[in-house]
Amino acid sequence: MSNQFYRYVLGPSMAYTCAVFPTEDATLEQAQEEKFDLVCRKLGLKPGMRLLDIGCGWGGMVVHAAKNYGVDVIGVTLSKPQADWGQQAVIEAGLEKQAQVRFSDYRDVPEGNFDAISSIGLTEHIGEANYPAYFSFLRSKTRPEGRMLNHSITRFNDKQRVRYRNSFVNRYVFPDGELTGPAKVMMAATNENWEVQHEENIRVHYAKTLHCWRMNLEDNWDAAVAEVGERKARVWRLYMAASEFGFARNIIQLHQFLLTNTTEDGVSGMPLRPDFSRQ
Repeated sequence: MSNQFYRYVLGPSMAYTCAVFPTEDATLEQAQEEKFDLVCRKLGLKPGMRLLDIGCGWGGMVVHAAKNYGVDVIGVTLSKPQADWGQQAVIEAGLEKQAQVRFSDYRDVPEGNFDAISSIGLTEHIGEANYPAYFSFLRSKTRPEGRMLNHSITRFNDKQRVRYRNSFVNRYVFPDGELTGPAKVMMAATNENWEVQHEENIRVHYAKTLHCWRMNLEDNWDAAVAEVGERKARVWRLYMAASEFGFARNIIQLHQFLLTNTTEDGVSGMPLRPDFSRQ
C-alpha cells in the first residue's frame, strides 16, 4: 500500500497505531499526539537522553520525542517508503542533528546503552516464538535502570485465543501476525529479566481510532480507489470495520507495558509514586 493511501486513511499524523483520546470529543490528531506524549511521559524522557523507537513507521514518535523532550532518537522500520517519509519529516522539523529514521531491522541497530526504548505496535508482528529473543535483545540494548514501553495488540486471554493462519486479516492485511493474551506478553518480558512497573489497557481507544480511520477512508473513497484499486480499498474498509467491532466488544485489546532494566540489587530508577499525567 502506498504512502498516499495511508495518508488518506491515517490523516496528517501518519500514525498507524492506537491513539489515546484525552476527551470524548478530541480529534484523531489530538489523540495521536496524546499517545506519543503518554509514551514519552511513561519513559520519563528528558533532554539529552537517548531513545530507540523500533517499528517506527512514518516517524511520528521520533519527531515528537525529539521536538518536545529534547532527546536523541533513532527510529527503525522495515519499510523503505516509511523510512524515506519519516526522515523527510525529521528534516522538515529541523531535527536532523538529534533524530533519524532508518530503513533497518531493529536487530541490526549497532548502538546500545539506550536510556529508553519504545515499541509501538510491533510485538503483534514478531510471533510468540520470538518473544524471548525480542525481549532479551532489547534489554541488552538498554542501560541499567533504563525503561521500555511495549504497546501492542493482544487477545482477551489465551483460552480465547485461536490460530488465524487462514483468516481474512492474516491473508490480506497482516501476514504472519500473531496475537496472544496480555499475560503471555508480560511473562515473556519478565522471563528475560525486565521488571513490569505499570500496565494499562486502552482497547476502547483503539475502537475510536479505527472508527476515525474508517471515516477517513469513506471521506477519501474515490481518491483511495484511484490510488490502490477498489479491491484493496474494500479489503481495508472491511478489516477496519471488523477490528473496530473487535476492540469495542473486548475480543481484542491494546496493552501498554512499562518495563525497567532493574539492576541486580533491585534499583529500577522509578520514582516512589510515578505520575504519568501532563505537567
